[in-house]
Amino acid sequence: MLDMTEGGGEAKAGGGAPSVFISYASQDAAVAAALVEALERHGTPCWIAPRNVKAGAQYAEAIVRAINEAKAVVLVLSASATGSDHVGREIERAASKHKPIIAFRIDSAALNPGLEYFLSNSQWIDVPAIGMPAALAKLAEGARQQEGQAVIAVHVPSAKPLDRTGGRTKLLAGAAVVIGVGVAVALGVHFWSQSHKVAQPAASVVITDKSIAVLPFVDLSEKKDQEYFADGMAEEIMNLLTKVPELKVIGRTSSFQFKGKADDLRKIGTTLGAAYVVEGSVGRSDKHVRVTAQLIDTRDGTYRWSETYDRDVSDVLMVQEEVAHGIVRALQLEVASTVFGGLQSAPPTADAYDDYLRGLHARDRFDQHGFEEASAHFRHALQLEPSFSPAAEAAASTLYYMAEMTYLPPESGFNQARAAAKAALKLDPGSAVAHAVICIVNTALDWDWSAAARECAIAARISPNKPFVLQAEAVQHMALGEWKDAASSIEAAIANDPLDPAMYNIAARIYVRAGRVREAETAVRRSRQISPTFAFDHLLLGITLLMQGRATEALGEMQQESGPGAQALGLALAYHALHRDLDSDAALARLRAENGSDSAFLISEAYAFRKQKDPAFEWLNRAFAQRDNGLYSLKGAPLLRNLEGDSRYKAFLRKMNLPE
Repeated sequence: MLDMTEGGGEAKAGGGAPSVFISYASQDAAVAAALVEALERHGTPCWIAPRNVKAGAQYAEAIVRAINEAKAVVLVLSASATGSDHVGREIERAASKHKPIIAFRIDSAALNPGLEYFLSNSQWIDVPAIGMPAALAKLAEGARQQEGQAVIAVHVPSAKPLDRTGGRTKLLAGAAVVIGVGVAVALGVHFWSQSHKVAQPAASVVITDKSIAVLPFVDLSEKKDQEYFADGMAEEIMNLLTKVPELKVIGRTSSFQFKGKADDLRKIGTTLGAAYVVEGSVGRSDKHVRVTAQLIDTRDGTYRWSETYDRDVSDVLMVQEEVAHGIVRALQLEVASTVFGGLQSAPPTADAYDDYLRGLHARDRFDQHGFEEASAHFRHALQLEPSFSPAAEAAASTLYYMAEMTYLPPESGFNQARAAAKAALKLDPGSAVAHAVICIVNTALDWDWSAAARECAIAARISPNKPFVLQAEAVQHMALGEWKDAASSIEAAIANDPLDPAMYNIAARIYVRAGRVREAETAVRRSRQISPTFAFDHLLLGITLLMQGRATEALGEMQQESGPGAQALGLALAYHALHRDLDSDAALARLRAENGSDSAFLISEAYAFRKQKDPAFEWLNRAFAQRDNGLYSLKGAPLLRNLEGDSRYKAFLRKMNLPE
């Protein structure tokens, strides 16, 4: 667990001696708190520091006494724990007192000799195999038995979010995929299952004083039919706050995962890295709306600011600005009077604004029907109010998502997204999202690296902390082989939106190109923990395993991949690494037959990995002719490394105007 300022707990008020002592490293505090919540909810009282260290008590003495009195010890076992002297002493103390030890393992860090000695009789419960409910039941059962010295080590599973993938999604960055997280949020977002020791996440959640998350507003309308309106209010307030230079605003993907959940605010703050949260509610009746908003300190639960607004629906944009002003005043931030001056001289009609909010709500489903419905709403909003710039911006980003996920043919879809982004910029030259969309189109479709860099630079000047902008920036740097800058951008994006699986997917792709293979493995596992169905993650994880010589494990990942073309590619790679040549040939033949007309780059990668250079270059040239949008990630592609010493590879880089 701990240094002398962290970790361990006391029985709940009214109880006797605690049943379970919780031992953990400070880095795993969110996990430890979640386990306490789960165990106590099932009737097992826990002792965990600092919660149960009485005022004036000596920390070390309190811990020793709690271990002596506990009937069992739960160890949050992680890389951090194995490197902690205090955890080792706690487990040694528990073993010396013949306390049953339950090791709740959250990663696959190698045990140090001391812990290995005390945990040598481990019994394993594999949560991915049996599911979280069964695993928690095993944990609760182990705690309740409180006898013997069998050690139960629990692997923590991936969450089970909504399936947001669909389509023929490439490994293309930029989509801020919105997911539901199910039990993962309930148990803390620092969980992910692994099969081998991997590096710690490249970007950790750090709470700064000027950091804030806007949670989804609650629909209090009589008919409960205004969810889209409540969500829209929260998102627009969030967008206004991102304009405050001193304020770190957590991205929508992460904040909205707490929708409909009654989570403890401290846990939300720890999870998101936010010192403050904004909560609110919306009640709407015909043309009247009541909006309530509160600013709450997640560290102590105190209310810093609260206000209620009773207005006509046509005044909601003004209400959003008033809420944003109230928040920055409460945080004692100084902003120019023009910072929130985004209202047009003629605000949109109530009907246009309603269409806009309905479009945002539909887009959040991140499936084909949702995108199509959203596009229709944005078009209608612009028909009603042609100067309504937020609707134009949303239309551009929606078309980008549809092109990326191939719900539209990529070439025509990206061009539509570019045209829509340019139209949005005519209405609002300060739209960071529109510039970021153009940046990614210039990268993925045009391979116009200098134009992409210009657009990303403009977007970053306008809104440097916006996750979508940072993602676009990371992709643009990655395309040019600028690994350090790419990693810096994506890690900043993760810090601002720590529950977006797309960001970890992008991070993994950057790390593996930069030679940081273990960190790449960690990142893609994190993406899978948040969204087990995220397209191409099994393939990407399999590639990181192949890079480490772990071909058998890689095959297992490839067999689970469902992305179009991805499984056939993955199997061709893994079977080749395992010297199962006939199986590799069969998988490659399937890949050519099913994806040769639109995904030549994947086929080129397979041949290159198999060291078949001539067909690899043949398919690279086909990908160029197809304008395959996978080619933007050519630079440093791990599967093409066998080609890099060939003069034809350098010639191809020149053909794409990429630096050699």
